[in-house]
Amino acid sequence: MTSCSLAKLKTASAQVPQIVVAVLSEPSTFNYALNQSAYSVFGFLYDGLINENPLTSKLEPGLAESWTEDKQRIVVTLREGLKWSDGKPFTTDDVVFTYNEIYLNPKIPAPTQDALRIGQSRAFPTVKKLDDRRVEFTVPEPFAPFLRYVGGIPIMPAHILQESVRTTGSDGKLKFLSTWGTETDPQKIVGNGPYVMESYTPSQRVIFRRNPYYWRKDTQGNPLPYIERIVWQIIENTDTQLISFRSGQLDDLEVAPEAFSLLKQEAKRVGFKIYNGGIDTSTTFIAFNLNKAKNSKNQPLVDPIKSRWFNTKEFRQAVAYAIDRETMKTNVFRGLGELQYSFVYPTSPFYLSPEEGLKVYNYDPEKAKQLLLGAGFKYNAQNRLLDAEGNPVKFTLLTNSERKVRGDMAVQIKRDLDKIGIQVDLRILSFNAYLAKLKNTQDWECYLGGFAGGGIEPHSASNIWTIAGTSHAFNQGPKPGTSNLIGWETSDWEREIDRLYLQGVQELDEEKRKAIYAEYQRIAAEQLPFIHLVERLNLQAVRDRFQGIQYTALGGPFWNLYELKVTD
Repeated sequence: MTSCSLAKLKTASAQVPQIVVAVLSEPSTFNYALNQSAYSVFGFLYDGLINENPLTSKLEPGLAESWTEDKQRIVVTLREGLKWSDGKPFTTDDVVFTYNEIYLNPKIPAPTQDALRIGQSRAFPTVKKLDDRRVEFTVPEPFAPFLRYVGGIPIMPAHILQESVRTTGSDGKLKFLSTWGTETDPQKIVGNGPYVMESYTPSQRVIFRRNPYYWRKDTQGNPLPYIERIVWQIIENTDTQLISFRSGQLDDLEVAPEAFSLLKQEAKRVGFKIYNGGIDTSTTFIAFNLNKAKNSKNQPLVDPIKSRWFNTKEFRQAVAYAIDRETMKTNVFRGLGELQYSFVYPTSPFYLSPEEGLKVYNYDPEKAKQLLLGAGFKYNAQNRLLDAEGNPVKFTLLTNSERKVRGDMAVQIKRDLDKIGIQVDLRILSFNAYLAKLKNTQDWECYLGGFAGGGIEPHSASNIWTIAGTSHAFNQGPKPGTSNLIGWETSDWEREIDRLYLQGVQELDEEKRKAIYAEYQRIAAEQLPFIHLVERLNLQAVRDRFQGIQYTALGGPFWNLYELKVTD
């Protein structure tokens, strides 16, 4: 801890208004278009054309001062005088470049492509410059969430990145694919948001400074944001983060369930408030690898014996019934969580509740055993589960180490499944190693994880649920432009969910959209590619020295960072 101490940093900058926050993992890239990690710097570096207000979920002007919309056409008008963080003009040419040459470029595996593909043909929108301040977006058919996506995706600087997009390296790949990695001088990363990067010390911290060219001003015409500096401290363990917060080194802390009681006692005396935003916007689950394919060396990604288990619906349902989620909520989450049933956020108008017919899996180990026996499994004299050929049923559960609660959940899952004769071996990795295992090798068996930030629009999860989505983790297909998988196949229910996702964005009537997404949730609950567990309450401890906080689970304490003030 001494090597990461902020004491000297705080002393040297005592007169500079700043926030010190913690993050569980260091960034994997400084290139937004290539990022797939939840731990990224981009929320500070970029502003949207149009922003979603986390308090109201309504869209508000950002870099765009206005927009017009009809069924298949959006025209966005930029504010006058916008600049990049290096002082160069921000223009409609940057918008057209970002879409046509980065996000819609088949040679660039940008995760945002999934959300921008339209209709059965998966065609991209057309993006065209009308004049110096107006850009036109058109789609080949109605696409209900189009405005939210057009507004929210960051724009990137053409004057910096255009050459890398248009040239290839000695390996034949676009230079852009190796541009703005974490080895890049952070001061050379150009954005349009409230802050720029000043420095990056791997495994320790990222420091952000106020962007002098940021467009927002207060009512008196003073430049925003008020807070000069953000210190993003990389502390890869929730227990260590807690120690840092209690010692005064952090201004903000995501309150882990095991820390709530202690912090609640200290809040008034020490001078901080614990905000409760209700159930968190993320999802937590276990998922089995349903991929039946072989890799380029003709080796199965998953042991064919285990693959047969994983691809048996009754096996997945039995596992769901065997996990005691109420005990998990009580013991692991200290009661500070809610049982989760769906990928759709519970406050979304598209959420299908159990009361409305969503299938749930309350703890019932006897029902789990009956499902297994009905599917051809059997028990030996030691009450261990065997498949029809006599193979003992066991698999490895993969998760990441940064959150203590994840390890505790994994231990309980192992214990619960042991009660129905299944052996679970745990493998716990650092987040980036864990992510690489899931995304690159694809040879995992089962993982405990989560997805965050979906908001209220179901199509935000299209990269997870659509078959061609880059995060279709439970049955990931071949990577674009490669033939790295042999014999990859999809199931009937996957294709039906694909069809429903397509239908959901084509339908503009909200009530009809609700019915479409309700059906998708019914299929997902029946087939269980994701076995939902417990989601924590969104609890955040923030020191009292900040003025202007409007807390919400969708945005956290600092969504309006540009207008916050430090009061001491």
